[in-house]
Amino acid sequence: MPTLPVKADGIAGAYLAGRAASFQSDYEHAAQYYAQALIADPSNPRLLENATSAFVNLGRVPQAHVVAQKMQMSGFESQIAHLVITAEQFKRGDYDQLLDDIAAGRRIGPLVDGLATAWAELGRGRMTEALARFDELSEQNGLQGFAFYHKALALASAGDYEGADALFSGEEQGPLRQTRRGAMAHIEVLSQLDRNGDALQLLDLLFSNDTDPGIGDVRARLEAGETLPFTHVTNAGDGAAEMFFSVAGVLSTDAAPGYTLLYSRLAEYLREDHVDAILLSAAMLEDLERYELATQSYNRVPRDHPAFHAAELGRADTLRRAGKDDAAIEVLQQLAKSHGDLPAVHTAMGDMMRGLQRFEEAIPAYDRALELTGEGDALWFVHYARGISHERSGDWDNAEADFRRALELRPNQPLVLNYLGYSLVEKKIKLDEALEMIETAAAERPDSGFIIDSLGWVLYRLGRYDEAVGHMERAAELMPVDPVVNDHLGDVYWAVGRETEAQFQWKRALSFIDPEDTDGEADPDRIRRKLEVGLDVVLDEEGAPPLRVANDG
Repeated sequence: MPTLPVKADGIAGAYLAGRAASFQSDYEHAAQYYAQALIADPSNPRLLENATSAFVNLGRVPQAHVVAQKMQMSGFESQIAHLVITAEQFKRGDYDQLLDDIAAGRRIGPLVDGLATAWAELGRGRMTEALARFDELSEQNGLQGFAFYHKALALASAGDYEGADALFSGEEQGPLRQTRRGAMAHIEVLSQLDRNGDALQLLDLLFSNDTDPGIGDVRARLEAGETLPFTHVTNAGDGAAEMFFSVAGVLSTDAAPGYTLLYSRLAEYLREDHVDAILLSAAMLEDLERYELATQSYNRVPRDHPAFHAAELGRADTLRRAGKDDAAIEVLQQLAKSHGDLPAVHTAMGDMMRGLQRFEEAIPAYDRALELTGEGDALWFVHYARGISHERSGDWDNAEADFRRALELRPNQPLVLNYLGYSLVEKKIKLDEALEMIETAAAERPDSGFIIDSLGWVLYRLGRYDEAVGHMERAAELMPVDPVVNDHLGDVYWAVGRETEAQFQWKRALSFIDPEDTDGEADPDRIRRKLEVGLDVVLDEEGAPPLRVANDG
């Protein structure tokens, strides 16, 4: 966990402490320190912008707005301040001022400026002007999809479901890129047009294997002939929330989590029931290791919301990453009671127990997940994870069966090939098959240190020491501080007569072993013994074949 910066005296100390907190994504303390610094220097643009950013990322947009207004009145240009002021104008319905500010030169970026202008026009009741602004935006390179998606939402919000469907279906300008949220909006539009059959067809096309309870509820309502209300955007404020969420969704794949968080927080502010934005904010906070804030976000999803289980799965993961293992398990146990028909809940429990090295407890959770799901290509990972749990519990027969079933479902999957192949190597059985598996995995993942280590190790086990050297050295380059890889490289060096280098690698391996990890593969006592007497003696003491026998064979 990030540590709290120590604040020095005076404005410089407050500024530096705030800056250190910002680097650590500690928004709570960053906001406090920047606020302290602003008391002494209230017109400092850097302090103002940093304080604005910290308040937004905390979800305290009204406080951020106060600071952003100071920047605007002082004539300071700041994209973050402009974002906050734009959001607040939508929140208050101050569309005339918003449009005047944009006309006067306030700029955020082509996408946000264009969408904000269109939604503000709709907020003023000028649909014709709003549609024209969406069309103008669509002419800009790379922005057509955003423009037409928001235009479709605007049309639907005004009751023009035919026009919205024409855009969603691609009849006007070609099909829109299907996001989950966009698809659900289109399904609601089709239902409003009394086309539940088409809505069901689209639902099955996109979500046929989705066990999400929200999808199941929509399917049941459509099958019952119910007309679904259009809920995605009902007014200009909702449209602005969707604007911020659209940008956040794009940023989440490339930008820093803290920057994405600015947009998802503003989406939340404009629409408190925007659960997708809440979940995105929580995920970004988790990425930033701000576990308490992430937990608070996950807790905001109502228990009766279809996405409640997703929020609870996220909360359990956050608690686990924060070191609160018992609390994380309790969340999943309660979720298994309330949402026990969802395979994802049991898979998450299995993953939790496996991560805690409680392998025997992981197995029944994976069993239940497979019982609920049946079989399918997507289940390769559950078999793989259960196979690991069986193997670590000492049940090799069931482990091997799971690994081979995973490969039937997903042939040549490198993780499975590597784990199965490496396990065969360690058991000194089926070595030729193991080599073939690991060579295939290495071809698929040539930059995976674990897999390259396995390739070098199986060659060592086969007595092909010279061939093993290059692969083991490559694995050590890819994973320079891994104790197992360094230990293996030491053994390979010893086998080819490079004894000084072998001892160096064993010493490195010892230095990287975590003394608290009593279940690690690298055995510190064995490594120390190799340093004392050499690998040949250790093998003899263990009753293993000597190296020369392997070479001669």
